[in-house]
Amino acid sequence: MTGPTGVGKSAFSVELAERLGAEIIGADAFQIYAGLPILTAQPDRELTSRIPHHLIGVLPLDEVCHAARYVAMARSAMAEVQGRGKIPLLVGGTGLYLKSLTHGLADLPPVDPELRSRVAAMSTVEAVARLREADPDAPDQIDARNPVRVRRALEIVLSTARPLAGSRSDWKAPSGEFRGLLLERDRPDLRKRIAENVDAMFDAGVIDEVRRAPEAGPGASRAIGYREIRQMLAGQI
Repeated sequence: MTGPTGVGKSAFSVELAERLGAEIIGADAFQIYAGLPILTAQPDRELTSRIPHHLIGVLPLDEVCHAARYVAMARSAMAEVQGRGKIPLLVGGTGLYLKSLTHGLADLPPVDPELRSRVAAMSTVEAVARLREADPDAPDQIDARNPVRVRRALEIVLSTARPLAGSRSDWKAPSGEFRGLLLERDRPDLRKRIAENVDAMFDAGVIDEVRRAPEAGPGASRAIGYREIRQMLAGQI
């Protein structure tokens, strides 16, 4: 099950799991980390007491979880859940994690650390320009306003010397062992819910949570709001 931020995946998935006899396996790139439950909107105790949840708050903040690692962890959790005669219900908004499970991983070479460092030092505008120079069609195939997507696309194009579309075609066909559910809401309703969720995070003490948390690594530090709260605590903004 997937859907946009604020759509109500956590509560709905518990209701569904209770009816199906399922256990929930997280598929969220930030909820997988421990130490920032408020900021990453992890399911609360009321929800986790009703249905077992897996891959929520299980990794230290300084570790890195990439798609291949997530797939291995999710496969292990699925086998454990099925071994108890339950249905594994994957829930989260990280599309790459879910697609890696349903379609397998593209066979991409590891990115050279020097290349990654060069790309990371570019602004989004510079990275988009370099990507368009290397592969004119690539910026139109991704969200060119998302710096993470842009930099990753540039890494792939430069390290493979192939157009981005060619690397994307390496995704395998879906395995057929999964069935998906997409939750949606009208945009005005979704915006209202997101605003209410953000207010609730601050009321729940998200600033103190970030203040107390160990410094996050390159994965967890990309959680929305983490850098901004750290900058505020440091007096930079």
